[in-house]
Amino acid sequence: MATVELLLLRHGIAQDRLLAAAEGWLERDRTLTPQGRDRTAAVVERLVSLGLSCDWILTSPLPRARQTAELAIAAGLAPQLSLAHELAPGADPLDLLARWLGPDPPGPLWRRLCLVGHEPDLSQLAARLCGAPAGALRLKKAGAAVLELELPAAGQEPATALAGACLTHLLTPSSLSAPLRRP
Repeated sequence: MATVELLLLRHGIAQDRLLAAAEGWLERDRTLTPQGRDRTAAVVERLVSLGLSCDWILTSPLPRARQTAELAIAAGLAPQLSLAHELAPGADPLDLLARWLGPDPPGPLWRRLCLVGHEPDLSQLAARLCGAPAGALRLKKAGAAVLELELPAAGQEPATALAGACLTHLLTPSSLSAPLRRP
């Protein structure tokens, strides 16, 4: 059976909620901080150097996630991105994945798809796909997880194929942004 990979990437460090609110910003409008941009850039560069480039990025439309996805594009993690409202906080991305795994996906054929979004949604998605209990894993800001999924067989519902994914990598931002050590 053919497999594909899903790279889940949490947005980088964003403006503090309370400070943003004090300045009149809405929660949905928070952006990456300068530190968040720098750390995210280092993380996506390391993902590329590890051979984890993707064919496409789907991102939450919120600015902090969109900025993370744009940094990933600039680093060469993927050639293009699309906004996906199913990746906004509190939304359910399973229908989105079912469409991208189905017989007529909205994008090109892909071997690795990147989803950029928020917590706790991405961790909950990973746990659901792997059959793990809620709270079994957690992505830090600019952290990443890679899951391997089987493509649906002919006539199989994509939602059925989503069950039984295998978590192959859970990567913290500090491990991804640390300099490589040479022996």
